[in-house]
Amino acid sequence: MGSIGLRLPLQEMRSAQLDEQGNFIRYSQVNEIGNLLIRGDNVFNGYLNLEHNKGIWVQDDQGQRWFNTGDLGRQDEDGYFWLTGRKKELIVRGGHNIEPKLIEEVLCQHPSVAMAAAVGTPDAHAGEVPVAYVMLSGEAIGTLTVRGQEVVMDDSARALLEEITAYAKENITERAAIPRKIVLRGGLPTTAVGKIFKPALEMEEIRLCVQDIIDRLVQGTDSAITESQVKVEQDKVLGTIARVTTGGDSSLEGALAEQLAPYTFKYEIV
Repeated sequence: MGSIGLRLPLQEMRSAQLDEQGNFIRYSQVNEIGNLLIRGDNVFNGYLNLEHNKGIWVQDDQGQRWFNTGDLGRQDEDGYFWLTGRKKELIVRGGHNIEPKLIEEVLCQHPSVAMAAAVGTPDAHAGEVPVAYVMLSGEAIGTLTVRGQEVVMDDSARALLEEITAYAKENITERAAIPRKIVLRGGLPTTAVGKIFKPALEMEEIRLCVQDIIDRLVQGTDSAITESQVKVEQDKVLGTIARVTTGGDSSLEGALAEQLAPYTFKYEIV
């Protein structure tokens, strides 16, 4: 992303390092990426619904209160601010923060890629690891078979996937940011204003993770849980949660709970 310029008159803006709970650690150094904070008379005082105010305020080491914009950015030596992404979109791999733009910008430079979205997929050891969904260009799609938004993985599609994967490995400079997998799509979920809707991709990754665990557990048994019985939803209270119906199979419930325990996403087994 480009520079958003200098701070507004009568408004303070700083980049700061926060801990995982959103507490102030220190102000960022020049060109160090941090959380963008603002304060001033033109900054609102908070939401009327107090529940919505959780996590939006930061108190620095001088006792000053700042509004946490949720944006990540840096301030250069001339005082200009540069946006680098959104805090909630960070992929946290074993405590290491990975900026999705680092992956997406590289993938979008490939001639067969029109758009790209990097998200985290659940990992029992690292918490999450990066994966990437790419929307292929019109020219690339014209040579492949597409059903809905999904690309049929025939020989031509597999060859293109290998090419894009090799390109990513060669050009993504941060090793930890190299996607574990790349998914080819004819289209990506978007919001009403045309922005990629990443939560849909994140929920799909959670569903695939749970389904894969179940498939391994029921292999060679009489048990079977279809995809319709594994649902990942946005709960108003709990947030993103995976809900699994086992049909009263207590042995499967116990084994599934044991397998899901190391993961960081929320789940319910009923």
